Amino acid sequence: MTTRRVVITGMGVVAPGGTGTKEFWEFVTSGRTATRLISSFDASAFRSRVVAEADFDPVSHGFGPQEIRRMDRAALFAVACAREALADSGLDAVEPDRTGVTIGTAVGCTMGLEQEYRVVSDDGRLWQVDHTYAPRHLYGHFTPSSIAAEVARAVGAEGPAAVVSAGCTSGLDSVGHAVDLIREGSADVMIAGATDAPISPITLACFDAIKATTPRNDDPEHASRPFDRTRNGFVLAEGAAVFVLEEAGRARRRGAQVYAEIAGFAARCNAFHMTGLRPDGREMAAAITAALDEARIAPGDVGYVNAHGSGTKQNDRHETAAIKASLGGHAHRTPVSSIKSMIGHSLGAIGSIEIAASALALDRGVLPPTANLREPDPECDLDYIPLTAREKKTDVVVTIGSGFGGFQSAMVLTAPGRRAA
Repeated sequence: MTTRRVVITGMGVVAPGGTGTKEFWEFVTSGRTATRLISSFDASAFRSRVVAEADFDPVSHGFGPQEIRRMDRAALFAVACAREALADSGLDAVEPDRTGVTIGTAVGCTMGLEQEYRVVSDDGRLWQVDHTYAPRHLYGHFTPSSIAAEVARAVGAEGPAAVVSAGCTSGLDSVGHAVDLIREGSADVMIAGATDAPISPITLACFDAIKATTPRNDDPEHASRPFDRTRNGFVLAEGAAVFVLEEAGRARRRGAQVYAEIAGFAARCNAFHMTGLRPDGREMAAAITAALDEARIAPGDVGYVNAHGSGTKQNDRHETAAIKASLGGHAHRTPVSSIKSMIGHSLGAIGSIEIAASALALDRGVLPPTANLREPDPECDLDYIPLTAREKKTDVVVTIGSGFGGFQSAMVLTAPGRRAA
């Protein structure tokens, strides 16, 4: 049986430092950083006050007052990205029953829920909240599936629709699920990606409690330091990326621009610890190996690894070990970088944003740098592309993600035409 192949023909991005795909790419290849002290509320009581906020104005993206009132910030991100991706793909219209939606998110409509809880509880004064102050759309904030529903309505998709929530690998897993739906014939086109807008007091408190985020409040621009000896935690961020995925033959027949083929995907769980990682990285290595096997690509053909690179000591060492285990001797010859050094960690959204960076690296022949990498950790001894982007044409990219709960995911993207049709 011939396997249906899946390609990316459109993308839309909202990220710190760059709203829109063009601006995003220019930013993540510049080596500049979007990490700053939080501006949206008073965070003086928190241990970590460094975040990466997206410069996003919903009005300028065509949203009316009712949409802005109804949708959480994460949903607004997702719809804006879906609209950009659809326009970028050149699709004038979709076939409703052959088009589906999958959206990844780690924390759903956190901002809307927190804001409305403050209202119905009179800023926490009432133990028994007053429901009469709740807006009619509050249930939509409570159910993350509302995000996929908003995207489906925006693009006119009537096929399979789902939200994938697997923590920080959600952005990879949602796209992987969409690929499977196209391969099995359930859809010809999928609008797939991920979104998160988690910058709120409750989220800061959660990560403060486990000391996962950096306390480098005195130097926020250089706070995210993946693979650097001086790193001390990740920077919380927000953002989204959404893609138009198509069956390859369909895209070819309509003469679509193709950024990349999604040739392989795999996910594993370490079943080990809620936040801890085994130092040997064997589950991530297993995911990378399985994704390469599905793509029928040898480890020695990988030209770039877009790392999870969160900037926590255990993740960076775990990931380094996983790359060595899966790529063998080729690992030391393979460029690696983390865009979280520039745009922070947007939880469930970041996996899709990193897919966008990976596809653009294939398309443009430029590999993003790892900002702030000035004092390499001796235990992280791969080629992490420090400080400055590198011009390098490659036709195989691996992008990987790791999440609390032990989730490990890997995706292989290849340049258009690398594999015979």
